[in-house]
Amino acid sequence: MQRWYTLSMQIIADLHLHSRFARAVSKNMTLPEISRFAKIKGIDLVATGDWTHPIWFSEITNELKETNEGIYQLKNSTPTDPKFILSVEISSIYKDKDKTRRIHYLILSPNLKTALMINQALAKRGVNLISDGRPITGLSAHDVAEIALTINEKCLIIPAHIWTPWFSLFGSKSGFDSLEECFSDLKSHIFAVETGLSSDPPMNWRIQDLDHVRLISNSDAHSPGYLGRNANVFNTELDYFHIRQALEENDLNTFLGTLDMYPHQGKYHYDGHRKCNISLNPAETIRLGGICPGCGRKMTLGVLNRVEELAARPEGYMPESRHGFKSIIPLADIFSEIFDVGPKSKKVVEAYRKTIESLGPELHILTGLSIEEIETARVPLLAEAVKRMREGSIRIEPGYDGEFGTVNIFSDEEKNSTLGKQATLF
Repeated sequence: MQRWYTLSMQIIADLHLHSRFARAVSKNMTLPEISRFAKIKGIDLVATGDWTHPIWFSEITNELKETNEGIYQLKNSTPTDPKFILSVEISSIYKDKDKTRRIHYLILSPNLKTALMINQALAKRGVNLISDGRPITGLSAHDVAEIALTINEKCLIIPAHIWTPWFSLFGSKSGFDSLEECFSDLKSHIFAVETGLSSDPPMNWRIQDLDHVRLISNSDAHSPGYLGRNANVFNTELDYFHIRQALEENDLNTFLGTLDMYPHQGKYHYDGHRKCNISLNPAETIRLGGICPGCGRKMTLGVLNRVEELAARPEGYMPESRHGFKSIIPLADIFSEIFDVGPKSKKVVEAYRKTIESLGPELHILTGLSIEEIETARVPLLAEAVKRMREGSIRIEPGYDGEFGTVNIFSDEEKNSTLGKQATLF
């Protein structure tokens, strides 16, 4: 796979996150902090998130300036600072075919005028825009998409984290079995889907219904530190319409692919029951009839199970024309593994800061720098950890029922070695 960081027009984009006005989101998710952390992460283009919220929309309008068509930047920023694109996640909860559907999807707007008109149209239909940065509506995903596309046909409608059990297009609890079943006559306007944290491109390649859409990947960050844990790589001019065109057309030269956490790290990869600390692969779930062996209740079926249910192709299937992807582990998780402490501990925070100051943005370290260059930071085990991450020579205890997976890069013996002890002292 080509080395993306050598491309002249390379753009790293994270198109899905939330502001401080969304539920369970950090108060630090302000436009200046999002921009600051995007720069630390190495993200060139980042979502505003939540533009349906009136106060957040006002902040976007007052604090950002348009630099290219549909692309914005903080008014006091430098030309090289991260840019913003107008993106919001909508939650539709409605009855369809005697089943309650809960679908999350993104709407990307080409300009503030279009976003304002969509806000006004949703408010007229009774949607409470002030209660949550991710508004909840009883309108179907199809009807909201129709509203947006009628106002401006250049809007982008992207089903979000399509495999999450509870709120997604293909979710085991409330989803559909196909794009057409959800969007009917608007299916042709859906030319990208978000794979989510618990799946990666190879899992999605098995689904024939996704052959004609682009597979994108975003962080869905609720706090600044999670920005860029998943991201997209474009090779195009930095304006809304070139980004849109790269997704609409199956051009391997303009949309290059994604940076993805290992899907096992996602909190819904395996089946399970969190209250009983039960985590199972789909084969074990089938053997147990989907019943938790701890309490006798139904388990939450994870992404891998649902992929197996809808897949028309075997595991390992690779289409001829496919966009690239790279599997990554967030740098904080790598330090957490090295130092055997929590990813938000002072030791990890300090090591992260020193490493970024020494080597540059996080995503550049994870995917762009040579192992020899990483060694110059003199962080014990870091270069070896990145090397193993790139090779896939790691072990992950899969996430399940809302619990994130646990990364294991080094064995206990390696951590107890002289080099491991140096890492502890670092």
